[in-house]
Amino acid sequence: MQADQIILSPETPDDWWEVEALYDVCFAPGRTALSSYRLREASDPLSDLCWIARDQTGALAGAVRNWPVRIGTHDAVLLGPIAVHPTRQGEGIAALLMAHAIDAARTAGWARMLLVGDLPFYARFGFMRMPQIAMPPPTNPNRVLGLALRPDAWTGVAGAVQPAWVDL
Repeated sequence: MQADQIILSPETPDDWWEVEALYDVCFAPGRTALSSYRLREASDPLSDLCWIARDQTGALAGAVRNWPVRIGTHDAVLLGPIAVHPTRQGEGIAALLMAHAIDAARTAGWARMLLVGDLPFYARFGFMRMPQIAMPPPTNPNRVLGLALRPDAWTGVAGAVQPAWVDL
């Protein structure tokens, strides 16, 4: 089965634990100790930007969540985690979820997207290194990547990434 046989739909509250189990399979239960989770702890994901991928039998094949963050006075979408079940990897599902998440964020009016990941995978979607952006430690600064969803969206944006609820 390939990505063209996958059905994308918004994640619902009924999907939450199934998606959490997928993240545990893909990233191990210790994933919540990662620095990016510090930014997610006290906020809810952006429900209109959280998507699941199911095959034609209804089995969960992949998922992506997105979270609001702030860099100085600038809002951004923190993409991730994105996961594809190990038995479904290599079918283009991650690329399908990525493209859909980017389009949905752009349509929703967001200007910029941020993630922590491998540049060789994410560069094909337009992401580039963001040396001026600091994720909480111990994040490797070479893995901090950003995408402008509007022209010049990253111009003048620099500093530490904060949870969206932090008052300035």
